[in-house]
Amino acid sequence: MNKKWEIYTQEKEIVEKISKRFNISPLIASIIVNRGITNENDIRVFLYPNRSDFYDPFLLPDMQTAVERVINAIKNKEKMVIYGDYDVDGITSIAVLKQFLEERGIEVGYYIPNRLDEGYGLNKQAIEKIKEQGYTLMITVDCGISGIEEIDYANSIRNRNNCNRSS
Repeated sequence: MNKKWEIYTQEKEIVEKISKRFNISPLIASIIVNRGITNENDIRVFLYPNRSDFYDPFLLPDMQTAVERVINAIKNKEKMVIYGDYDVDGITSIAVLKQFLEERGIEVGYYIPNRLDEGYGLNKQAIEKIKEQGYTLMITVDCGISGIEEIDYANSIRNRNNCNRSS
């Protein structure tokens, strides 16, 4: 496997100026400069963001539909589970969302796939386990966008069970 390293040329004067102005290490200042952030306000937002600096989540496709689904699950006291990868951002995403929901009195489980047996991302066996445990809403975090087949499978299980209930 060949990898190509990209080495940025150091803009030492700018790095030093940012390091001193914001009282940060030259390494952090270098990272900021390498990301193309040199405007003082943009640096401040990068280092010390607040909620008003976040993008509007409703700019994401189908966010309104997702929010309505979660609200309905809460109203109907459905059993919910958060599914995330076993890497650091997956576990962090699970923890943040779980804490947020629990602080609002919502009970929610979580599922982290076994890295050796299940690998990254969604998998059908995990979806089956989750369904068998009685969960009716699965919220995925840090699973990327490549799990189309698994999402279709999860929806088919849900739709199949909804049809069986109404018969």
